[in-house]
Amino acid sequence: MKNLSRTAEDYLEAILNVTLEKGYARTKDVACELGLSPSSVVEMFRKLDGMGLIEYRRYEGVVLKPAGREVAEAIKSRHDTLKEFLKIIHVPEKVAESDACYMEHELHPATIRQIRLLVEALRSDSGISEHIRRSTPPQERRAA
Repeated sequence: MKNLSRTAEDYLEAILNVTLEKGYARTKDVACELGLSPSSVVEMFRKLDGMGLIEYRRYEGVVLKPAGREVAEAIKSRHDTLKEFLKIIHVPEKVAESDACYMEHELHPATIRQIRLLVEALRSDSGISEHIRRSTPPQERRAA
């Protein structure tokens, strides 16, 4: 789905993350994952339900429908690829998480695919990653 907002993508990814962790996703779990109020989450659940991406069951929670799961898995894959890349080049964990959240929505799929290939190459040659770590100024290594 090309016309999904960044917010809708974040919700689908959060639903997937909570479901993978707990086996189910309730409103309060998704609200906690996103740092939002349950009432805001319910509002978006209704929208996503109307789009056919999730099944929202009041008082029970939410289930990803196949189309919603496909979008959520694509977003999660982008996020994981970008975060892994940033960690390999020794970006601090919190910064890598935050930047991956931003970048997952902004980069073209072809760019993500190329970054995935680079991540795989960097993982197979730990010397490159170690060289980057040694080249990083000490104050940046200690940063958030």
